[in-house]
Amino acid sequence: MKIGIYGGSFDPVHNGHIAMIKSALKSGFIDCVIIIPSVRNSFKLYSNKLPPPYRYYMMKETVEGLGLKNCYVSDVEYGIEGVSYTAVVLAKLTSDEYIRDFLISNDVKRKKAEEHHEFFWIMGSDTLGSFEAWYKPGEILNYASLLAAARPGDDTDVEKAKASIVKNLGGRVEIFRLNGVECSSSEITGSGDFTEVPEPALKFIRKHALYTENTKLEGVSDEARKSFFEYAVWMYGYLGGKRLLHTLNVGYLSAHLADVFGCDKNKALIAGALHDCAKELPIEEQTELAKRYSGDLFTEKKLLHSPAGAAFAMEQLGIEDREILDAICYHTTGRGDMSVLEKIIYLADKIEPSRDYTDLTPIRAAAEKDLDSAMRMTASSVRDKFVSQGRDIHPMTVLMMKELGM
Repeated sequence: MKIGIYGGSFDPVHNGHIAMIKSALKSGFIDCVIIIPSVRNSFKLYSNKLPPPYRYYMMKETVEGLGLKNCYVSDVEYGIEGVSYTAVVLAKLTSDEYIRDFLISNDVKRKKAEEHHEFFWIMGSDTLGSFEAWYKPGEILNYASLLAAARPGDDTDVEKAKASIVKNLGGRVEIFRLNGVECSSSEITGSGDFTEVPEPALKFIRKHALYTENTKLEGVSDEARKSFFEYAVWMYGYLGGKRLLHTLNVGYLSAHLADVFGCDKNKALIAGALHDCAKELPIEEQTELAKRYSGDLFTEKKLLHSPAGAAFAMEQLGIEDREILDAICYHTTGRGDMSVLEKIIYLADKIEPSRDYTDLTPIRAAAEKDLDSAMRMTASSVRDKFVSQGRDIHPMTVLMMKELGM
């Protein structure tokens, strides 16, 4: 097969990206497109608006929602350490083993997946002129030809750029015409006008309350922001999409609530983002991790992930801050004498934007004004749920409720 590869930040996905994909497929040069949302883009390292998993799952839902045929989304960059240079990405993606398994996992018949493939790196004409300054451009051309879109309004002399690349580096360069709108992700997020964002992506953005004041992370240190992005990538290896997006949502909301109630915003971001990091580990591993952090305080299977998460974050990520670790440990049950940070993580876990198990509007409104009031409302709902299910309330939760005056 002739396979086009389209990499980018997609922050957010917009109609210009979709036009690029459709035009490339119509060009006749390729049979399918593999889209690669970047993880550590050399041009935008930690400067993307959103951590990689949001952009990856947004693109997957967009491709599926629009019903784009012969179009697949790859997470190849999650297996690459360091900067995701194009040459490094192509070395892995074009390997016989990776591309075969990837295509088969996307329902391409084994015989077709195992045949010889020809690869094309899809790019805009505006970047064609600077290609020779990329990291190891000659190596890129060893793995793939270039397939450049002639963008409307772009004054790049594509034929001159093409001739220079072929002369200096060899390889193959093809040009196709791009039929579509002219827009950019930065203009969309800067203006707040999301009319050029396709409906599936817009639905995703609204569900998780992305590109809002809360997700700008103003007042968060560069170190905490970097850690947030890196931890998001790390958790991708341990959590499914729904759980991973939930725990990152809690990180964003926790940072916001830290602003409201005068708590350390950096600690809130990290504790919230990692609170469910052990949720999908095998139960045996959760049990061992939980014991190492809190002894026999937690025994119920549904609660183990909380102390296990604290131990996991400590052992795997080297986090030693006890305030962060305790906020993770007690995010499910709460406890007596809770710190403001612990209350914030407990609350954010229950009311982050994608939660829709009941009408959370009153609690969300209260959370912007009175932390303990919102805690009481949340704890009351938890108590009612346990009573209706005939379940015992954990002693730590009982202590929390007592201190809240319940």
